[in-house]
Amino acid sequence: MASPNQLKKALKKEGLRYTQQRQSIWDEMCATDEHRDAEEIYLSLRNEGMSVSRATVYRTIDVLVKNNLVRKLELGDGRARYEHKMDLEHHDHLICVQCGKIEEFMDETIEEIQEKIVNNLGFKLIRHIHQLFVICNNCR
Repeated sequence: MASPNQLKKALKKEGLRYTQQRQSIWDEMCATDEHRDAEEIYLSLRNEGMSVSRATVYRTIDVLVKNNLVRKLELGDGRARYEHKMDLEHHDHLICVQCGKIEEFMDETIEEIQEKIVNNLGFKLIRHIHQLFVICNNCR
């Protein structure tokens, strides 16, 4: 079970009350490292017998994104995907433009080059999203 304290804090900040449905959404998101859209999360909860509305799923996910507990990935196909940020090391993504497969990767050289570019231009890097759109081996 995902920590209810983090969820409660985020909900309170947004003026929303803590409910078992919202906890179940948070638990579902933390139960896997997959990159799923809100509809997949909703259907998974319904298949488990949870009585939860689509609106509650979407609203809760928005709160989690806004409070930096969940990362929203825009992949260019109109469907946002989400991944929890609990205990995850920083990583970037390879995204197949044909089948939608998402592969996570980390490359220190890329990280160092990004930092160097930012510093050379007189900025301070706060966060970044690095996504490479590819055709995977299965789709080639």
